[in-house]
Amino acid sequence: MPLRRDPSFSDPDRIYNTIIDAHRGLSDAESLSLNAGLVLLLANHIGDEGIVREAIAIARASVMSMG
Repeated sequence: MPLRRDPSFSDPDRIYNTIIDAHRGLSDAESLSLNAGLVLLLANHIGDEGIVREAIAIARASVMSMG
């Protein structure tokens, strides 16, 4: 089963804002720690190493193309 990339939230902006709000008032180090914890929790929930690896590769390529 390939990584699902189409929007699956009825209101994607709301979940985006929820993530952004979770970072409010955190230091850079705390924000990085929050991101790492969130990624690990969601990766565990997905439970498919191939899907997680595919998501990491896509996200990394997106970051690398920005610079």
